[in-house]
Amino acid sequence: MLAVRLHDDGLKVEEIATPSPGPGEVLVRVHAAAITRDELEWPVDRLPAIPSYELSGVAVDSGDEVYALTPFDRDGVAAEYAVVPAAVLAPKPSRLSHVEAAALPMGGLTAWQALFVHGGLARGERVLITGASGGVGHIAVQLARQAGAMVVESGPVDLVFDTRGGDVPAGDRVVTVAEETPGAIYFIVEPDREQLLELTALVDARELGVEVDSVFPLTDAQAAFERVAARGKRGKVVLGVAND
Repeated sequence: MLAVRLHDDGLKVEEIATPSPGPGEVLVRVHAAAITRDELEWPVDRLPAIPSYELSGVAVDSGDEVYALTPFDRDGVAAEYAVVPAAVLAPKPSRLSHVEAAALPMGGLTAWQALFVHGGLARGERVLITGASGGVGHIAVQLARQAGAMVVESGPVDLVFDTRGGDVPAGDRVVTVAEETPGAIYFIVEPDREQLLELTALVDARELGVEVDSVFPLTDAQAAFERVAARGKRGKVVLGVAND
């Protein structure tokens, strides 16, 4: 199969053996894989490594359309096929294309966990979200409003969700994914099938949308990662792997 792999001297697109699923795993024909800023710095202790941890595709055995955020301690999914733990796979939202679905898991789960798991956001509370137009922020704004909270730009707030770092506004509670900050809850998103099911339900009820900045072919992964690092993005950068 064709795969993108990170080596000591950079990214390479190369032919490698198609992986075989073990117990509790599913072989997925990848249709789209989304990428994240700085993720090429994550697996440097286990090169060569396949990047990208968000996919949408088709389970080879069942033919079901699925999507997921995959664990960070194993190879990613920027390849024609990927082995994924069955426990993290969820049915793809029917309203989304594979490209759109691949753009949802990281941002959607990060926003969900920040607002509701770590931030305890409740109906009627005021929340300020930094980086509100980014891949995580634009989803967090929608989730907060759908939950009955007020998204504000200034003034007293119950919860601050910081997605970009730097000077963080004051709030009763502060949650961040950008950097560890005194007085704030810092966390790293975790794969979660049940939360993906919640996101799927909101998408299919037309209460949540996802933005895609750009789509690159798998063979142009280097340009895709350059786009991720560039300014002015709105939404996710996605690798198109198979015809949608």
